[in-house]
Amino acid sequence: MRACLLIPDERHSRKATFTNGAVRGAAAFFGGFTFLNIMARARAPRLDATQWWISADALPSFIWWPFLMLSSLALLAFAIRPAMSPGRRIFTLSIAAILAVVALINGVTFYVLLTQNRMQAGVPVPLSFLIAAFLTILFWRLKSNVAARSRAVWLVVLAWSALWALLFPLAQMFFFGKTDYRRAGNIAVVFGARAYADGRPSDALADRVNTACALYRAGTVSKLIFSGGPGDGSIHETESMRRAAIARGVKDEDIILDAKGVSTQATVDSTVAFLRSHATGRVLAVSHYFHLPRIKMAYQRSGLEVYTIPARESYVLRQTPYLLARETAAWWVYYLRPLFA
Repeated sequence: MRACLLIPDERHSRKATFTNGAVRGAAAFFGGFTFLNIMARARAPRLDATQWWISADALPSFIWWPFLMLSSLALLAFAIRPAMSPGRRIFTLSIAAILAVVALINGVTFYVLLTQNRMQAGVPVPLSFLIAAFLTILFWRLKSNVAARSRAVWLVVLAWSALWALLFPLAQMFFFGKTDYRRAGNIAVVFGARAYADGRPSDALADRVNTACALYRAGTVSKLIFSGGPGDGSIHETESMRRAAIARGVKDEDIILDAKGVSTQATVDSTVAFLRSHATGRVLAVSHYFHLPRIKMAYQRSGLEVYTIPARESYVLRQTPYLLARETAAWWVYYLRPLFA
């Protein structure tokens, strides 16, 4: 009978440990990510990636960046030591409330851009609203001043921090990658994929080329850069792309081939050099949605702003789970590599 009476308390304790660990794990991730971005920005402004989770462009940088530093420290302190003095709790509550408001404003901005037809959303709910939801939960946890002291909580906190590190790039792929930011521009960079030995483009490559050709035919861009590496046979990926584009009505003189695009970074490096030397104006980038966050980051860090457009898929690729996992790892590699170079 006594054992049965303990079961509800045990379940409550496990639930509290799970909830406490989840919130603290999220605070550890976002606090650490923000702190790392601030350190990177001090080294080189182009390395900043804070806007991937929150942005306040309307605020002067001399206000926003010190606030972000305080926010990162407050979140990390909560993750490490959730038991707080009254003064620290009020300070952390204020930080969480302000961040939640900023995230909500980011979400509202998302819908404003939609109504202005400045983008087409692949996911109807912005990631900013999910960020705001987390910050609201954090606010209420702080308000109740709940602090589990079990050692098991630390394992849960670490596990949740690792899980957030995996989910964050995936969220960028689905929320940012699936959003179409097309604008009238001068040129579109199309990233390569596999070309078969007989020169035929793979389905993934065909999807990217077809999307770029649709932009060209609509008059959105007047030039296409096809960038890629060697194909399975003697025909290069870029030549396979060129043939497919010509068959879809693109003029040969409006096609530029970049045979140096053996990787995402190689494509960015070679096309940036070309685009700067030719003063091409607004640039669009075309690839699959899971690839676009990494492309956007690489171009931003090169100092070039591009507008990303997800390739319209003829069907869901069978390798999608593998590609998502690979892009998750690649996103972090591209993010971290310049910080420690």
